[in-house]
Amino acid sequence: MDVVTVKEADEPRPVPAVTPSAQVSVIVIAYNDAALVGEAVRSALAQGDAVAEVIAVDDASTDRTGPVLDDLAREHGRLRVIHRADNSGGCGTPRNDGLRAATGRFVMFLDSDDILPDGAVDALLGAALRHGTPVTAGLCVRRELPGPREVPWQPDLYREAAVHTPLAAHPELVGDTLCVNKLYDRAFLLDHGILFPDGRFTYEDFVFTSRVLAAAPSLAVVPEQVYIWHVRRSAAKQSISLDRRDVANWEARIEAHRTSVRILADAGHKRLAHAARTKFLDHDLRMYVRELHTRSADYRQEWWRLTRSYLAGFEESELLAATAPARWLARVLLASEAPVDPDRLTQLAARPGRLLPPYVRDGGRPVWSRELPGVELDGLDTLPAAELPVTIDAEPVLGTRCVLRLRVHDLYGRVKAAGPTAIEVELRRRADGRPGPVHTATLTPGPSGTVWTAETALDLGALLGRGGKDAATPVPWDLTARVRCADGSVLEGGLRAVGSGLRRHALPSGRHGLLLVQPYATTGGALALRMASGVRAAWHIAARKLGR
Repeated sequence: MDVVTVKEADEPRPVPAVTPSAQVSVIVIAYNDAALVGEAVRSALAQGDAVAEVIAVDDASTDRTGPVLDDLAREHGRLRVIHRADNSGGCGTPRNDGLRAATGRFVMFLDSDDILPDGAVDALLGAALRHGTPVTAGLCVRRELPGPREVPWQPDLYREAAVHTPLAAHPELVGDTLCVNKLYDRAFLLDHGILFPDGRFTYEDFVFTSRVLAAAPSLAVVPEQVYIWHVRRSAAKQSISLDRRDVANWEARIEAHRTSVRILADAGHKRLAHAARTKFLDHDLRMYVRELHTRSADYRQEWWRLTRSYLAGFEESELLAATAPARWLARVLLASEAPVDPDRLTQLAARPGRLLPPYVRDGGRPVWSRELPGVELDGLDTLPAAELPVTIDAEPVLGTRCVLRLRVHDLYGRVKAAGPTAIEVELRRRADGRPGPVHTATLTPGPSGTVWTAETALDLGALLGRGGKDAATPVPWDLTARVRCADGSVLEGGLRAVGSGLRRHALPSGRHGLLLVQPYATTGGALALRMASGVRAAWHIAARKLGR
């Protein structure tokens, strides 16, 4: 049995006044995170009178996390610190410790490297009291650090306030597997025995959330932002959700998902279990396939084996409920015992997906390839034009300016039938989604009738005018395309990065003196640009290269 001790401050602390609104216990878990845990705890304390207590659980840290928390506890009467004697190896056990120690009517969870935005607890608590729901959820935002880019998590679920009851009638809710953007009635959790898996269990959120959905009669939703999930891709030690280099991570994810589905099915929620499997195809599978080409041959072989084994238990109806790209990916995996077509799979798994040639038919049916004629690309012939996984190649050519050579591929006759006439390339700054200029070019059909080409010169100076003067740090820009067709339809997609121009270039500029441009391919194969300007930026980049 794990041993825990509760360490109180060495000096007497003022006892917080108990008010009718002080009903929430915020549980913060931490392991070797002395530099960040203070910010997390302060963000919880800053929620105001609604927070009766903050319980920080130190999972036997070997750095200064424990002393940092003890110092904070001496300053703040609402903070209690639990020091575990042994490290649990995961996130579930310390959360369970905090839940058992909590005294508030409601609880919510916070990780040591994340924060609660102002007003988060008030928004959740207000909705919970108004509607009497045992679970109340709000919008979580993934904040990419050090940049200001923010990506909402499952935004469609949180566009407007709602009360979902019964939960079995709302299968879309299984898409949000996070535990941290929700407020729970503590008695509800304890009465139903809802805890996290203990010990070294990866993706414990999946299991906890499925237990909640299986037991909860209703759930209230608020559109307010209630949690900020910090994503530190350059950190020396990656978080569980980012550290996917070892195939054991994928194996753990499959096991957590399998357990979640079983919990829902055993509770009689077949519709929710069905939706959870479809979500696995649309989200989890696509995410890992997108990175598959970056892994070793041994990793790919074992990943392929694990995935085929799991997908073999899926029902046909669960595959049909998934989006076309995810469904086709699953069919390829099931049809081939060995890894095949890594580039095509990576591009199709991207968002938006791109289906690369060759385009093969078997008996009139669109199929994956001549080698896998049994993998039908079902539904492709009837997909709306805007959802077609059209492939648009973009080759950057840099000299005194940046020119894009564009090539639009036909897709089983769908593009040709629409009659592509023009292409628009839009640049959007990744950090904040701010749009840059739009470049339009006329498409010219090739002699084969299956390819259309165009060229357009990018106004790079306009990008830097929007992105900041003399920026020493390169700013990433994403590129998307819209193909306008004679029949009035519009095809949309990302640009596939091709050619030899995917490297850093220095271009003269009358406005900025010097432009530093680096076209590159993202993990999913899309074309993106990094932009900086000025001699100062050049020195910074040279210094970083010398440092490496």
